[in-house]
Amino acid sequence: MSPSNHSPLSPLPSLIFSARWLQLPLYLGLIIAQGVYVVLFVKELWHLMHDAFRLSEQAIMLIVLGLIDVVMISNLLIMVIVGGYETFVSRLGLEGHPDQPEWLSHVNASVLKVKLAMAIIGISSIHLLKSFIEAGAIGGMPFCTPDLIAQAAAEITTGAGRGCTMVTANGVMWQTIIHCVFIASAIGIAWTDRIMSNGNGSRDRADSH
Repeated sequence: MSPSNHSPLSPLPSLIFSARWLQLPLYLGLIIAQGVYVVLFVKELWHLMHDAFRLSEQAIMLIVLGLIDVVMISNLLIMVIVGGYETFVSRLGLEGHPDQPEWLSHVNASVLKVKLAMAIIGISSIHLLKSFIEAGAIGGMPFCTPDLIAQAAAEITTGAGRGCTMVTANGVMWQTIIHCVFIASAIGIAWTDRIMSNGNGSRDRADSH
């Protein structure tokens, strides 16, 4: 039976099924958030270019890692917007489009969860790497207080002083633990999805005999 031959839904099921369109403002809001991240990226890139000759090597590395972090969060937003809309709201009709994402052709709720978990791990890795870089200078550096922040910013920018740090050894330890929890969660999601996929495949083969 083709989709055009489907009998119309009764009022209550039609109302319930139409409720999926209430998610549309949410995805439009994420598109606006994507635009904000573009502005943030341009701002940080301008800062890097404008102060390239005055920044220390550590400061440049932290800014570059911040740019990569923005890009990875932007990729996560695209996956949520495109994949979520395609899965939970309505088809985008991208079949045959030259720019159709490869993963979108077989996306479903389980695949989307695994991809989002992997993206979150990537973002967490960037934040953890930034903390490790900052943690390398923890020894002998005072913890940043409101009175030291302005002075520390100038010292870090010019590389003229040791400045202060917002990172503590205890904070880095907990950030590492949380990152490991993210990895374990992603492995658990992927393993559960694999078991469910194998179970569905076995039932399909049994039904075909």
